[in-house]
Amino acid sequence: MGVTAVGEKYRCNTCGNVVAVTKAGGGTLVCCGQDMELIK
Repeated sequence: MGVTAVGEKYRCNTCGNVVAVTKAGGGTLVCCGQDMELIK
């Protein structure tokens, strides 16, 4: 799953880090070696 829009939030299911997208570039966010989960 790639980043598609500004304002999306992603969470790491391993350590709990949360990232808010400020510029959508289409890549995937990775933390602790795993893709981050989109928070609805």
